[in-house]
Amino acid sequence: MNRSRVLLDCDPGIDDALAILLACASPEIDLIGVTTVGGNALVEYETRNALAVLELAGALHVPVAQGCARGLIKDLIPATDTHGLSGLGYAELPMPRAQPLARHAVDFLIETLLAAPGEITLVATGPLTNIALAVRREPRIVPAVRRCIIMGGAFRHEGNMPLRGEYNVWCDPHAARIVFHSGLPITLVPLDVTYRCLFREADMQHIASQADARSPVVRFIADATRYYIEYHKTAQNIEGCAINDALAMALVFAPDLVTTEALYVDVETGDGPAHAATCADFWRLTGRPPNMRVALDVDAERFMRLFVARMIALADGLFRASAPPR
Repeated sequence: MNRSRVLLDCDPGIDDALAILLACASPEIDLIGVTTVGGNALVEYETRNALAVLELAGALHVPVAQGCARGLIKDLIPATDTHGLSGLGYAELPMPRAQPLARHAVDFLIETLLAAPGEITLVATGPLTNIALAVRREPRIVPAVRRCIIMGGAFRHEGNMPLRGEYNVWCDPHAARIVFHSGLPITLVPLDVTYRCLFREADMQHIASQADARSPVVRFIADATRYYIEYHKTAQNIEGCAINDALAMALVFAPDLVTTEALYVDVETGDGPAHAATCADFWRLTGRPPNMRVALDVDAERFMRLFVARMIALADGLFRASAPPR
């Protein structure tokens, strides 16, 4: 099997943590590094979360580099209501044994991408600050990226930030605008599709019934998603939680889960009511060429089956491997 080499730039975050677990559970993916950026929680918490989730998944070998703590211009407002103070909801993981790399995430991104031109898929599931700085500092990384899958934006969806914004773009719209216009081979995964991929209590019950309930992975998913499900119900009256970032990760090896359209997309960086809105030229009125492909439809049932099955396999495999011999 030809495995896809993946760099993940993220802000863990419950759904980012699930994306890390999915990457570690997927034989099609070779996760070669994780970088963190301020978003769902303070970047120091996110870095600890990334290291702890990788350890939970048996992936201590994956390097983690800490990145920017805030946006290019905007100060960070962490999503503590959505993800909890730590970023992982009700889940509590041991302090990780591994330490982050000494170098900054932006330097790590540049060095890793330039060392393997055309080989690495860049997946971004947080604010785009690190990637924007990397592009500006070293434009040669743009042609070096094989694919760039970004979870962000909202078009025909009402958004999850005022007024029709999406949190990742809203945190740093200036960075998003730089990345969107950089020439990177972007597939954008907006709320239009991710909010159709809902992890419900029944999914958790299925995982717990099929995998050993004593598995640390099962306990982690249960505790993290319980917080996330409560938030979605209270704040948005949604039954279940949108596992946005896991869908973006799945597109590395199953791009046919979504239907995409080539579109010209821009970001509103002004301070008006449309601040941080992602705008697409659906009717080709601007005359500008498309700068990305945007996922507009998704086979949500197939994705959820895939995600649940991979979590069961990961939980069972790790638990059996760690069990003492009889």
